[in-house]
Order: sequence, then C-alpha cells, then structure tokens
Amino acid sequence: MIYFIILIAVIAIVTYLVLSMDVFGAEPKGKRLERMLKSKNYKNKQFQNQSFTPSFAEGYSMPKVMFDFFFSKKDPLLKPLHTIPNVQTDLKNLSEDEDVFIWMGHSSYLIKIDGVSFLIDPVLSTFGSPFKFFNKAFEGADLFKPKDIPNIDYLVITHDHYDHLDFPTVKAIREKVGKVIMPLGVGAHFEKWGYSPEQLIEEDWETVVDLKNNFKITFTPARHFSGRKFHRNNTLWTSYVLETPTKKLFLGGDSGYDNHFKTIGEKYGPFDYAILENGQYNPAWKYIHALPEDVIQASIDIQAKNIIPVHSGKFALALHPWNEPLQKVTTLGKEKNLHILTPKIGEILDLNKSDQHFQNWWE
Repeated sequence: MIYFIILIAVIAIVTYLVLSMDVFGAEPKGKRLERMLKSKNYKNKQFQNQSFTPSFAEGYSMPKVMFDFFFSKKDPLLKPLHTIPNVQTDLKNLSEDEDVFIWMGHSSYLIKIDGVSFLIDPVLSTFGSPFKFFNKAFEGADLFKPKDIPNIDYLVITHDHYDHLDFPTVKAIREKVGKVIMPLGVGAHFEKWGYSPEQLIEEDWETVVDLKNNFKITFTPARHFSGRKFHRNNTLWTSYVLETPTKKLFLGGDSGYDNHFKTIGEKYGPFDYAILENGQYNPAWKYIHALPEDVIQASIDIQAKNIIPVHSGKFALALHPWNEPLQKVTTLGKEKNLHILTPKIGEILDLNKSDQHFQNWWE
C-alpha cells in the first residue's frame, strides 16, 4: 500500500512540475478574469460557440477517434515523401512600396500592407506541440526561424492552441513586436512570457480596435475551442476583419463551418482577401475544423474575391494525405469559379495584383 501511495505522490509531483513549465502559459485571473466573466460569450465557466458545438460529429466518439488515430493503417502520404518546396524570401528587406502576403506553413503568415506589418499565429519551431519530440514539422516546411522575422507592428493571435501560439517563437521575437492582438484570456500567457500589459490588445467578439495609419481590426466569431492545459475553453478564439485604407481582409483562424461566415460577409464583406483554414480536418471533428467543401461555402458566404488556404503543409495533425487539402480546395474552387491562391512557403503573393497564379507545387 505504501508503494502505491508513493507512486501516486510521484505522479502528482511530476505532473505539477510539467504543467508549471512556461510553455503551458498561465491561467487568467484578477481583472482579466473579471472581464471574461462579463463577456456574453462566457457561460458555465467557459467560453461558448454561438451554435451548439459537440467535440465529435454524430456517429463518432472519443474511443473510436483515438483508436483510428493511433492504431488504424496510415495513408502512405500522411507525410510528404520529399522536401516541401519553398522560397527563401528575405523578410527583413521587403520593399516598402509593396503590399505582400507571405505564408510560412500551417497557419503562420506575414502581411505587410500600406506600410504596416502583421505577423499571424507564428509557429517557427520545428514542432507544433509543447514538446520537441512530438508533432514535428515536415522537412522544408520549417524554412523560417525567429531570427528571420523583422520588426513587426502587430503580432496577431487567433487562439492559444500550440500549433497557433508557439511559446519559443513569441518569446524569441518579443523585442521585435510592437503590439499583440489576441482574444480574451490569452494575454495571461503573454504576461507570463515577459510581454508588458501595455503591448496587449485583448478583446471580445464584435470589438473594433483602431490601429495605426487609419487601420482597424474587428474581432469576429469563429467556431472552435481553446486551451493549453486541461481547462478547455478558458480563453476565447476568434477570427478577424482587417480593414486598411485600401483593402479589406478576413483572417479566419481555426473554425468549423457555421452561419457566422454569412453574417460576417453581410456585415463586413465583400473581402479582397480571405485567409481560411483548410487542413487537419476529419469528418469526426467537422464542427471545429472546416472540411474542404466547407471552405468553399465559407468563401462564398463571406463574399471573398480571393481565397488563400492555410492550416496545411507543415504538420500532420489529422489522418488525410498531407497534400489532400490543397488538391481538394483548388478542385472544388475551380468548379465554383473561385480565385484560390496557393503560394509556396516563402513565396511572395502581391496583394496589388489580381491576375496571380501559382504552381500546383504539392503534386
């Protein structure tokens, strides 16, 4: 009996020490928690989606999903057989006169527009998890490192999952960042990691924030979830409407399909560009991650003139072939006469050109 008690005590101590590591961030408290409790989106001790959102779709369960993930036969193209094609662009010497989008793999990208720079969900580690040995990046997809990042006006975070909020990256670039834009609760992580409260722009859905040079950003709903420890949904997740003096962009973040896309399109659209999640999906979790056909419908709903699919090309977080998301969304988009842009990692997409075409580099 005494050995069993000792074992339990050791497990408890180890668990406490692991979860105290910086990578797991911090729990919201104090005035931050007070703000969260006042949010109309915070109910029953957690943030809620606008529609009922079960973890798994009908006909699926946690045991079934976990069994398939760990024990089912994997697709031979779950991970690429060759190095991911990329373009080594010098981010620190981009022309001041150009408006550009540069994808860094998965959901990480840089936007420089009308002289203002935005870095969205940068995961520039060689892994997309709390630990280096898990969820490693594909060869060639880890092209950019924190040292490659120039000074950034705004670091933008959609939610606090490890494949979107990477502790090693945001810690390494802290001195290069002007302000950080994030949904409610996420600021607790940043303050633990050394960012000052004055740097943080932390808001709820439907909040409009004026930025420099007559830019503004609006926090808009997404259908997802959050959490870095065991406490699910103790921070908010979001999409964004970014309006510049010359353009309007939708930054989708992670989201399952729902009627919020149509509402956003009617209220804020049409959009010159929409950057939408397309990848790491499964019919089992279609309510929190869009399937390719959902991406197409969302693009139509928000009235997007140009669509840039992200959330693929770097990590294997689902069971589909690594290149299936881009194959499907481009095929489906062509059927609907949508303009879908698919640059390689690091390849410059000129936001002022309407006739750009990119190779099917994933084939």
